[in-house]
Amino acid sequence: MVSKKVTITNLSGLHMGAAGKLCDEAIKYSDTSTKFIYRDNHEANAKSMLSVLGASVTAGEEIEIVCDGPQEEEALYALVVLVENNFDEY
Repeated sequence: MVSKKVTITNLSGLHMGAAGKLCDEAIKYSDTSTKFIYRDNHEANAKSMLSVLGASVTAGEEIEIVCDGPQEEEALYALVVLVENNFDEY
């Protein structure tokens, strides 16, 4: 299992578009569990649009992305890059 903390820096937080991109990226690693931990140690399944949107993560919040499985390193890297690049929104 690997994890890394990142801050959501895009102005809209994990809105519909960003959540969709996060889920699409996580789904590419079908044999690896991908989730993130957000405020008060709540967990969201990074492969579930409902779970990601339900987290209501806003700009400036820190999340911890956690990956576990055969492609955990690759999945973590891809998800961190996506977040750090503001979901390619600007």
